Amino acid sequence: MKRIENLLLVAWGQALIATLGSLFFSEIMKFVPCELCWFQRVLMYPLVVIYGLAVAKKDARIAYSGLFMSGIGILVAVYHYGVQKLPALQETGGACGIIPCTTQFINYGGFITIPFLSLLAFTVIFLTHLVLLRTIKESS
Repeated sequence: MKRIENLLLVAWGQALIATLGSLFFSEIMKFVPCELCWFQRVLMYPLVVIYGLAVAKKDARIAYSGLFMSGIGILVAVYHYGVQKLPALQETGGACGIIPCTTQFINYGGFITIPFLSLLAFTVIFLTHLVLLRTIKESS
């Protein structure tokens, strides 16, 4: 079904954009990732392969692990964003590694930071996958 393929393509495209964005920040802009950033990368990078295989093979079953990985990614990104923006959590993130997790390499509009972008990407993937599951259920 074409709608299923399109949804898989959206999830793959979002994972690819997020992965390339994180590589841009670290390799081009030379921002050293903190520990929480690394956890988010560990959850995002495989999604490019998972959804890419699902698109190539036109088989949504390959992508089921993407729902869980993006859900966990949302939780990590929300916590990381909280560490950056909420004074009550900032003490817990200050000694998170070589680079403190409170570091805000970018801060557009006073709220768009790298963990915020990660949260958006994981949320788009998660919601797309939920729509995908509903579409599969309706077409059965």
